[in-house]
Amino acid sequence: MTTSPLIGPDALPLYLRLADRIHEDLRASGGADGARLPSERQLAERYGASRVTIRAALNELRERGILISLPARGWAVAAATPAHRPGAAGRVLGFADLAAQRGVAVRNRVLSSAVRPATVREAELLRIAAGAELFEMRRLRYQNDLVIAVERNRLPLSVAPGLATTDFTQRSLYEVLRTATPAQQPHYADYSVEARNATEKEREQLEITGAVPILAATQLTFNQEGIPIELTVQAYRGDRYTFRASITD
Repeated sequence: MTTSPLIGPDALPLYLRLADRIHEDLRASGGADGARLPSERQLAERYGASRVTIRAALNELRERGILISLPARGWAVAAATPAHRPGAAGRVLGFADLAAQRGVAVRNRVLSSAVRPATVREAELLRIAAGAELFEMRRLRYQNDLVIAVERNRLPLSVAPGLATTDFTQRSLYEVLRTATPAQQPHYADYSVEARNATEKEREQLEITGAVPILAATQLTFNQEGIPIELTVQAYRGDRYTFRASITD
């Protein structure tokens, strides 16, 4: 890992700027899955920050799925799937992209869509001003007429103003991004997934009866210039979706 000082005006809190810097340095140094990070004390010295700020930055990267904490052993780089690994394929594949590769028919049912002001937390993650226009959409995703997931997408309207007037029952979100002016290529993503019980609302939306868990995924997608363009939360039916990853040394 290499580093450079955190200087210059920035609207983001210090721990978020530090999290971005650590992430950038990990990518630059080619940090492999499972690689151990220096101790929090060493990181504090390297970045000229307090250990409290360092810990907040590391916890932020854990929430993004970039790091994992090792009890009594510090921090390490989390495993990433090939589709989400920075620099691996140079392209993040969406739900429709993956279905098309397998020859599976897909459709969407849009539950809601609106333009609203970004919250402070959303603004921090997407690196926009709090209150900036944000496009939010909730939809159900189907494959071969079986409901697979309920999804909540949030994007800065500035990346593709046409989002607000697009019929997403007919078009793919990533298709709209790739054909925007200027084009927004989903290049890599920070991705985390966990198994949990479905909420009552999710059970209703996903047509769940009985004891069926869900896989809850959070994805922060970056474009070809390393700018975050999409924050998405997905809840997949555990009996209709399989999460696969390749682990290499």
